Amino acid sequence: MDARLEVLEVGGPALVQDGGRAGHMHQGVPPGGALVPEWLTAANRAVGNAWNAAALECHGRLELGLRGRDAWVSVDGRAFRVEAGGRFSVPPPERGVVRYVAVEGGLDVPELLGGRGTLPVARFGGFEGRPLKRGDLLPLGAGGGARVEAGAELSLDAEIRVVLGPDLGRFGADAMELLLESTFTVSPTSDRVGMRLRGPALPQADEGSGLSGPMVRGAIQVPSSGEAIVLGPDHPTLGGYPVLAMVIRADQGCLAARRPGASVRFRAVGVDEARDLWRQHSREWT
Repeated sequence: MDARLEVLEVGGPALVQDGGRAGHMHQGVPPGGALVPEWLTAANRAVGNAWNAAALECHGRLELGLRGRDAWVSVDGRAFRVEAGGRFSVPPPERGVVRYVAVEGGLDVPELLGGRGTLPVARFGGFEGRPLKRGDLLPLGAGGGARVEAGAELSLDAEIRVVLGPDLGRFGADAMELLLESTFTVSPTSDRVGMRLRGPALPQADEGSGLSGPMVRGAIQVPSSGEAIVLGPDHPTLGGYPVLAMVIRADQGCLAARRPGASVRFRAVGVDEARDLWRQHSREWT
């Protein structure tokens, strides 16, 4: 019998996610991937998978069962053994907005454009391009890798570091100061496309005059309302709103992990420092 993970009960949105699918922005396909890559990495390492293997990204409670073989399972990097025919519960996230469930061998859903993760905005990838529901059976790959249990801690109250620009000229004189000196809160309307931040309106200087350009994860776009929107993994590939700053890559997971109502403060760093921080971060997490 083929090994499968069975979805028995779903108490909140759950998606198959992995390390993302890079290199398709020119086709209108964002990279997608885990909302919090660090937690995906910890979950996968604990069961012997590659850091970017397909796993479950869960926003609520889950009841899951294992068919076909015994396997190691991890929830947020804490591993335990499940026998064939066994079932286990995944509680709702305790600290952050999501948690990750990895199974030894990874979720062997079809690979599409180099990735297995779900891209909800395009309704493809993952398991039938949709959130999971009761009765779904997810195929498992072959396991056997070395298990490494490591810490999965992220500071969810640390300042978020940004590189200013590239569109500073399109903002009012005090926009940069407002961004760096104010405390924002995560809006409940945030999603995988973008995190909306409640706080002071960031004034534009040339509203509506910009041309559309390529967008990337971490860009802080500001529409005419003045609301800051930090683009997430499922971001649009093009955008016309001006970008006041870019969240550095090393801090994107730390920001994305925060629940609605959580506080966010920003601190500016230079490009060279941002690159050094990413090199250090990637050595630890990938």
